[in-house]
Amino acid sequence: MTQDTSVSLISEEMRAAAGRELGRRVSYPVADSDIRRWALAVYYPDRPPRQYWDGAYAESSGFGGLPAPLDFNPFAWLSAEPGFNAPAAEGNDPDQTEKALGIPAPGLKFQLNGGLSAQYGVRMRPGDVITSVRRLDGYAERAGRLGQMLFTTFVDEWTNQHGQLVKRTSLSLIRY
Repeated sequence: MTQDTSVSLISEEMRAAAGRELGRRVSYPVADSDIRRWALAVYYPDRPPRQYWDGAYAESSGFGGLPAPLDFNPFAWLSAEPGFNAPAAEGNDPDQTEKALGIPAPGLKFQLNGGLSAQYGVRMRPGDVITSVRRLDGYAERAGRLGQMLFTTFVDEWTNQHGQLVKRTSLSLIRY
């Protein structure tokens, strides 16, 4: 059974929610050992590049000290200030975003990952405290073989204690 594609899945409340914050979290200060362990895991079974195991080299090589790998996640284990407290959902609730925002949901049954892109700014360093702010970027829709599809985009921006952009990711979710 296909859905009527003449009716929009995006309500006025959903349109108005674009740009709203979904959650915020703050990391503990990044430690040298966190960066080294991450590098060991990322480069395994090979040895990580020299800047991760030779501190003198890292200081003199233009890295300005020990840089974290681009994909380093300071929230991987714990957060000093946890965030992203969406309502508990059984399994993968396609309406979770709208429930978290307190607006009527479209009531779709299925969802899948539509892709992720990342842009990088300054490198994380030991001592950095990272703040992550996740926002609803917006909605779009398109007709598909199984009916109308709803594309929801989220943006997560990480900044350091100096307000410098560390990482910006954009995630798309497809629901139908």
